Amino acid sequence: MIITKKKKYTTEQTDLARFAKALGHPVRIAILELLNSQACCYHGDMAEELPIAKSTLSQHLNELKDAGLIQGTITPPTVKYCINRENYAVAKTLLNNLLK
Repeated sequence: MIITKKKKYTTEQTDLARFAKALGHPVRIAILELLNSQACCYHGDMAEELPIAKSTLSQHLNELKDAGLIQGTITPPTVKYCINRENYAVAKTLLNNLLK
């Protein structure tokens, strides 16, 4: 007879892991710093601001969007990126609670 354990993780643990994964690369940290320093959403080519190719930058932006830390709007020919303030605050709280 095989006994299996089913451990359930809290919503906070799952959310924190999702945010931590998204923060797991220096380029993503740089993107968040750039966006957080803006008074409003960023319009322009981040590849000019960051030392990274556009295709690679796109992958990092998608990771941050999937984690809910940023949001983007495509209105050709421009793309607008913003910090998702609600999820950013949740991430800050969860990380602060973990690193007490």
